[in-house]
Amino acid sequence: MLIAVVDGLKGFPETIPAVFPEASVQTCLVHLIRHSLSYCGWKDYKAAAALKLIYQAESAEMATQRLGEFESGEWGCKYPTIAASWRRAWEQVIPFFAYPAEVRKIIYTTNAIESLNMQLRKILKTRGHFPSDEAATKLLYLALRNITKKWKSAPLNWKAAANQFAIQYGTRFYSSPAC
Repeated sequence: MLIAVVDGLKGFPETIPAVFPEASVQTCLVHLIRHSLSYCGWKDYKAAAALKLIYQAESAEMATQRLGEFESGEWGCKYPTIAASWRRAWEQVIPFFAYPAEVRKIIYTTNAIESLNMQLRKILKTRGHFPSDEAATKLLYLALRNITKKWKSAPLNWKAAANQFAIQYGTRFYSSPAC
């Protein structure tokens, strides 16, 4: 495991390194923003634009500076709990800034995986029980086949991201063929 993007559930940031000591643990920025916006009324969702400056920063140092600006600015004074929640999660936000933009677009959220899990749970739940594990496996296979047909080609640059992973993780990302 190279990167684990977690959605804020307690215990994940501590447990993953125990099992995968070389994995980078990062929080899902979409979940962090949603959590932050739960502190303010919908009329003040403009605070999300100020948070965008933080997670779109070029480096962790710049993001720290922008978080400080948010904290001392209009939104930080009005909603100090937002900056406090970001400070609590900051150790899991920092790994995000070690990657270039191509990789950041891929690892900033867990929404795609959650959507897939929801669709699979929905299919299993409506069927009740299965006569065997093989029957459940076949149903999941067919469901995955149908789900992937609906996927649109994403605007993500997977080749550039794979190159960055290969540079950053070396042989952990790929194994070189024997000559």
